[in-house]
Amino acid sequence: MAGQTDLNSGSVSGNSSRDDVRTHFTTREGVYKLITLAEYSRANRLSGYTAIQSQQGAALGQGSNPPVRVTFVSLPSDPSGYCDRICFNYGRELYFYTYKGTKKPADLSKPVDKRIYKGTSPTCHDINKLTISSESVMLLVGFTGGQIQLVDPIRKEIGKLYNEERIIEKTKVTCIKWLPGSPNLFLVSHVSGQMYLYSEDVTCGGPAPPTYQLFKQGAGFSVWTCKAKSTRNPIYRWVIGNGAINDFAFSPCSKYLAVVSQDGCLRVLNYDAMELIGLATSFFGGLLCVCWSPDGQLVVAGGEDDLVTVWSFQQKRIVARGQGHRSWITVVAFDPFTTLYSSQSSSSKSLSKEGVDTSVTSNGTGGIDGEVETKSSSDIATCYRLGSIAMDTQLCLWELTDDVLKQPYGSRSRASMVSGPGSPPSSLKFTGQTPISGDRSSSSSSNNVVTITPVNNLTVSPAPSSATATPVNAAGSLTQRLANMTFSDRKSGQQQEAAATDLKSHRKNFSLGSGRNSTSDRSANPSLVTGCADPLRLIGTQACPRLDEIPMLEPLVCKKVSHERLTALIFREDCLITACQDGIVCTWARPIGPSPHHTSTSTPTNEGTMV
Repeated sequence: MAGQTDLNSGSVSGNSSRDDVRTHFTTREGVYKLITLAEYSRANRLSGYTAIQSQQGAALGQGSNPPVRVTFVSLPSDPSGYCDRICFNYGRELYFYTYKGTKKPADLSKPVDKRIYKGTSPTCHDINKLTISSESVMLLVGFTGGQIQLVDPIRKEIGKLYNEERIIEKTKVTCIKWLPGSPNLFLVSHVSGQMYLYSEDVTCGGPAPPTYQLFKQGAGFSVWTCKAKSTRNPIYRWVIGNGAINDFAFSPCSKYLAVVSQDGCLRVLNYDAMELIGLATSFFGGLLCVCWSPDGQLVVAGGEDDLVTVWSFQQKRIVARGQGHRSWITVVAFDPFTTLYSSQSSSSKSLSKEGVDTSVTSNGTGGIDGEVETKSSSDIATCYRLGSIAMDTQLCLWELTDDVLKQPYGSRSRASMVSGPGSPPSSLKFTGQTPISGDRSSSSSSNNVVTITPVNNLTVSPAPSSATATPVNAAGSLTQRLANMTFSDRKSGQQQEAAATDLKSHRKNFSLGSGRNSTSDRSANPSLVTGCADPLRLIGTQACPRLDEIPMLEPLVCKKVSHERLTALIFREDCLITACQDGIVCTWARPIGPSPHHTSTSTPTNEGTMV
């Protein structure tokens, strides 16, 4: 059937030009071109669909091979003149190459370091930017078995191994990052829904598993410490939500942490104070990736609902969603080099009270690489450039303009959007939050309000409702929601048939957090995570608005750029980097010319980003 999506292979059948693999695409700043000479992969890789056939059934978080992740680092100096290094994983292998940019071909026969592991596979990695030197790099690697290894690919040394006997955690590592500004602390998340803080120079203790005591508790999360006579790893254990923690990202100011889970929730936390700042949910299914805007004003997530979700730090709500992908979104990342800024007076500044440092580095799966020019306090972002990739093998570029992001809640309506009766009309409010124009929580239907209070007495539960409130049937409500979803206007008969096939495929393939944890701690202590709001009850609130209540964005660019599902997206000053499950890392050269980084006008472009 024309236009039918195959979720297993990530390919799309049909003769549409959209389904052709592109080697270039055009944006407002010019033409981006694929540099075939700057392609990095394993030296003896399988080519074409042979590799695809050998990986049938592989998907994010399942199958034989973990997703390919990419990390960049720039050394202070190098005798050859090439200071950039690229690290990526493929299967059981880990590669570390000299990256020569867009001008010189890649030499795959001479990796700086190559490692092949037995019995486990690397899933993610991160490099400490504070401790790098021309002779040494501290590279953290997480594995499918739950272990963490510290290696130096330049000296070819193996450092410490954490959780070696898997007594701390037995599930796969999903994300690993050095704490911003710390030379020795790093954070690790797992499929179990737990996150651990380690110190590089502290041991993991003896053969006995650690004993924990509750340190702090909040809505949907709890923090625990080890009960030991001396300091040992892990220093802290975070238990967040229900289901796997798929990704997390620190804000540019390093103060806040955004976490996305398989339960479909995006949680924004004050990391140091251990407080919940905001909550948002997917339209359905789990959230798989998250990132911050360069100025820290927006948090964007993507996942199994095929939608890009934009959450505003100031307004503490979802302000827009983007529809353009036809399968699960695996990475979202902002491009700071094409974000437009305008000078405004101090009276019209909209920056948060906390100072933000826009010097951001790659997080290993998607983001921005290298130093970003720090804008003066009078420069306000008026048009953000965002990139997303998905299992549908497509790259989408989005433009988030100021006028779209500041629309009042509930002001937009689409006739094609049908709200199912299974979605309860509840509201979500944060204590101390100023009501937003159009917010139904200020209306007479405020009986069903989910209130989030400060962390010291944090509880999330529906307030006593009137007799008109009815219990929510999770299965029926979810089925009704899926059946009533419509992402476009009235279609022809053939298009409706293709859309129905895609929707049927989604019903079979999307997943929700099971609400169970693989560790005995959660089953033995059901109160570890308290106050988790039912995602189904949040439909129609500011945490999960219906699709006719917020702006729906269309991508500026949506091109198929690979034969295999895409797994990594990184923006650099002279190029952007994509990687696919086939283990191929591609370089796309930016247009030659001045960067559209700043505009003297305060009116951003509106190049068809909203429908």
